Amino acid sequence: MIAALRSLLLVLALPALLQAAPALATPGKLLEATPMEAAPAGARAWRIRYETTDVDGDPTPSTGVLVAPDGASPVQGRNVVAWAHGTVGIEPACTPIRSLDQIPDLADMLARGWVVVATDYPGLGTRGPHAYLAGDAAAAAVLDSVRAAVGFAPAGAGRRFVAWGHSQGGHAALFTAQRARSYAPELQLLGVAAVSPPTDLAQNMQHADTTVRGLLTAFTARSWAKVYGADLATIANRTTQGVIDRATAGCEGDPFSAAGLVRLLRLRARLGNLDLGGRAPWDALMARNSITALGKGMAPLLLVQSDADGLVATPVTRRFFNRSCESGATVRYLGLPDTGHANTAIASADAVLAWLAERFAGQAAVDDCAAPAGNGVTVAAQPVPQV
Repeated sequence: MIAALRSLLLVLALPALLQAAPALATPGKLLEATPMEAAPAGARAWRIRYETTDVDGDPTPSTGVLVAPDGASPVQGRNVVAWAHGTVGIEPACTPIRSLDQIPDLADMLARGWVVVATDYPGLGTRGPHAYLAGDAAAAAVLDSVRAAVGFAPAGAGRRFVAWGHSQGGHAALFTAQRARSYAPELQLLGVAAVSPPTDLAQNMQHADTTVRGLLTAFTARSWAKVYGADLATIANRTTQGVIDRATAGCEGDPFSAAGLVRLLRLRARLGNLDLGGRAPWDALMARNSITALGKGMAPLLLVQSDADGLVATPVTRRFFNRSCESGATVRYLGLPDTGHANTAIASADAVLAWLAERFAGQAAVDDCAAPAGNGVTVAAQPVPQV
């Protein structure tokens, strides 16, 4: 009798239990695809919204753009390039891909028959907070953008892809290389091009100019306070927290407006000499979101670094290169002598595309780890358009 009563109560309670249960994540599920105007000739473009995961592995939406050539796709599907953008801000309004012109050499990639997908990252274009320089979340956003492309029949995307990113996007591309096999084993990552990537976050901040360090510290601190629950009071008093909030509230070029420059100077005075790597809990978070090396068996890597980069320090990138070599990775190192941080992706685009084409063609990747002293190659930069 008691057992029967328990069974009856369970049946009656089941609908409520099911309603209370959280929805299961479906990483890479395409939620929406809206046609975009001004697609390149011979191509179609869509704004997409898809499901991915946050720093805790919980479901969260992300937006992005998807561009594909017109016409029938090969039986195996088109090759895919996942573009990961650099820093544009941390506010939800800072949707980075407002124009297709922001994706380097897009027309060339489409002419080669490739599909291009570019994530905005969660919290940019969707409800925040944005997990700035949070490796796991960024890699998930890149990998799930490829899954979303594969699941959208009009794009004709296959499962073979490469990742290409600049600055914050270079950081995302490296974490993509590290996580691809475990997070998205059904996809085939053929290569990763990381341009000016922050690797050891603490070391990069220490090498940066004090003004730049102040801004990066502000972006990182405000984002991680929301994403990880780190207490801003451990590094900033109430006045400094107000400066951080105001200085990181804008998008794109705002920090360099007249008012933005004043805020930068205030950040420099208050945060320019702060070492997050020496303060708990920030030190553990810096270590969690740094990447020391890629290893044997991971996709080949093209590492691009400018010696004139004032934000991502060449010695830090070279250390990452050397450690990756010691770990058995296959790495091509491309050095540019005189481009600034902002221009490195455009200046190296032709060389990067040629390298990506070799990966899709199945050619063996050149390994500069085997070269004398692992010096890589230094090339003259392409002309950078004036804007």
